[in-house]
Amino acid sequence: MTDTDQLATRTERRRLDDLEETPHAHVFDGEPRTVRLELAAGEGVPAHRHPERTIVCHVLKGTLEIRLGDEEYVLEAGELLKFDGRQEIAPEARTDATALLVLAPRADD
Repeated sequence: MTDTDQLATRTERRRLDDLEETPHAHVFDGEPRTVRLELAAGEGVPAHRHPERTIVCHVLKGTLEIRLGDEEYVLEAGELLKFDGRQEIAPEARTDATALLVLAPRADD
């Protein structure tokens, strides 16, 4: 098997629309963790941390408020936010919202 063949066997393709039945769906197995998060207006996720991760949040639809510690970020569809998972995070939807989150292993400082 060639290097190109080996890379092709690890390539995965998904449609986010196919995951609509699961509001907090893991898009792919393995690393980096990739999650499709869907929240109804006013719905949120309790404050939590991902200390071993760097996180990128891409809002696909709606408006999402993300509290990181004492700071608040309001993201509209098309906006991205990258942050250290050691911070306490509490996302809440201001409108019906869908986001794609990539939780990559954090590089050692």
